[in-house]
Amino acid sequence: MIREAHVNGIKLVYREEGHAEAPPLLLVHGRTADHNDWNGITQHFAARYHVLAPDLRGHGRSDRPGDYPLPAMAEDLAGLLDHAGAARATVIGHSLGGMVAYLLAANHPERVARLVLEDVPPPLPLQGRSPLVEDDSTDSTGFDWRMMHDTERQMLDPDPAWLDGLARITAPTLVLSGGAASPFDAAGLAARVPGAELVTIEAGHLIHTSDRAGFLRAVDGFLPV
Repeated sequence: MIREAHVNGIKLVYREEGHAEAPPLLLVHGRTADHNDWNGITQHFAARYHVLAPDLRGHGRSDRPGDYPLPAMAEDLAGLLDHAGAARATVIGHSLGGMVAYLLAANHPERVARLVLEDVPPPLPLQGRSPLVEDDSTDSTGFDWRMMHDTERQMLDPDPAWLDGLARITAPTLVLSGGAASPFDAAGLAARVPGAELVTIEAGHLIHTSDRAGFLRAVDGFLPV
């Protein structure tokens, strides 16, 4: 079911599946995607979790406030948990959504029961990125180009406090690497999160779509039965 929450000064649209009394689980999509990126995966987890899959601000049907600091996007997720009456949740984030997820876990460690980071860049300056070139993608996929430019700046020059904040994460954490074809240093990220487990799946950046079975097998093995 598609629902709306008004949190942190914006409208956040989210997909809800599973029993409301089940343990909460947040699925956080990557940049330019929306909740539909988790099609099929939401149903898998809804068998035992109360699944919330939001459209991040600037994506899908959520608001486009023109302001996209990643810590504010993490506060959006905290607000969604408040809206859902969830004190804490398991959080699974892909790519940019994983950055938002680890900021949530660092800034509100009591809100995150378990954390899964799927092919997520560590908060270190990214090198060798091609300049963004706008096209008509926003018409077909539904994202704000201002979000693209704003988040790109933060990925190229992240706040140094974000790196220090990884040490504050207390949730058991699984870091998934897409292997040789991945653009990001998942191993470097895992080394910064206390006790994090690193699993490599040779599927490239989009593990959950390129090797859905491998993704679900790794995550199911990490989550409590």
